[in-house]
Amino acid sequence: MQYRKNRNGDDLSILGYGCMRFTRKGAGIDLEKAEKELMAAYRAGVNYYDTAYIYPGSEAAVGEIFERNHIREKVNIATKLPQYLIGNYAALNRYFDEELSRLRTDYIDYYLMHHLTDLAMWEKLKKVGIIDWIREKKQSGVIRNIGFSYHGNSENFLKILEDYDWDFCQIQYNYLDEVAQAGKIGLQAAAARGIPVVIMEPLRGGKLVNMLPEAAKKAMAESGRDWSPAEWGLRWLYNQPEVTVVLSGMNSLKMVKANCRTASEALAGSMTDADFKTLEKVKRAILEKEKVGCTGCRYCMPCPKGVDIPGIFRCWNTMYTESRRDGRSQFIQTVGLTREPAFASQCIQCGKCEKHCPQNIPIRKKLQEADRELRPLPYKIAIQAARAFMFRKVSGK
Repeated sequence: MQYRKNRNGDDLSILGYGCMRFTRKGAGIDLEKAEKELMAAYRAGVNYYDTAYIYPGSEAAVGEIFERNHIREKVNIATKLPQYLIGNYAALNRYFDEELSRLRTDYIDYYLMHHLTDLAMWEKLKKVGIIDWIREKKQSGVIRNIGFSYHGNSENFLKILEDYDWDFCQIQYNYLDEVAQAGKIGLQAAAARGIPVVIMEPLRGGKLVNMLPEAAKKAMAESGRDWSPAEWGLRWLYNQPEVTVVLSGMNSLKMVKANCRTASEALAGSMTDADFKTLEKVKRAILEKEKVGCTGCRYCMPCPKGVDIPGIFRCWNTMYTESRRDGRSQFIQTVGLTREPAFASQCIQCGKCEKHCPQNIPIRKKLQEADRELRPLPYKIAIQAARAFMFRKVSGK
């Protein structure tokens, strides 16, 4: 197992265990199976385990397994404040204390503000007193490192990153999402500030393994590399020294063994030009089903009315490269839940964007098509309700 440093110089395994996808058994987690998999990872050198308040049964399972095997002091637990449920200062302690109880511990190594999509969500937490709360928890030692997980666009990521002295952050990032969400811009900005970056969705929830088109599989097979699709995705991430930990939701001993082997062999800077050319072929094969040829260059931005043009097109494309549900889900997270609306319906047909598009995309026409597919009536209603909840007024201390 290879390790990279956090801000204090402590070693973190480059492979982290994502505890959201434990195998279910009946109404709960298959604890016996999860224990075998977690302990196999631990024995292979994995020392970073990521869970969250809203992962059903996950925190309790992790706590029980670590306590039974007497390894709590030898691992790093990362879990998350459900910031979307916080309405006042008292709620901060209520949820945190419940997490400590579930995890059977009296401290959290890495604590995140969960699922920020906009600076406004962080500002809401500041209004209820989160800054003082973090200071007190860190001074008392019950939180060792503070960070945030992120699902919005790169502009808002940079604003949140610069607004507080974070110890680490967590972003979605993979070879298909290089310019999506926080993207490479966010990764490099965090690294420039000395902030460790934890990667989630390195394989798009398994889609970069299980949903590859035949042309993509052929490109990998003809590369001369004896790497599985999962290994291609993980090696691309490990190749970048700015990446600190890559989370994998491993739910089989075979997966644990394979990913631990990759994390022991894949060195930063070790991929060749031929490897990158192979991945370009893979990406082209995946993106052949796209609806619009947007590269995410952002030359069309900023829109004078706040429309997130590349974000909308990326989600629309995802409806066709993955599934309609995936595209709409990403749209809700990255476009629908920003504090300032960014919908295609805000377009006033000024045409400014089209003058700067290197791909000569008829942006105004395509935005209307995308909006019809991304926001059918049930989704419009759901997004409106979610926005009312996420950006509701909060009370202070």
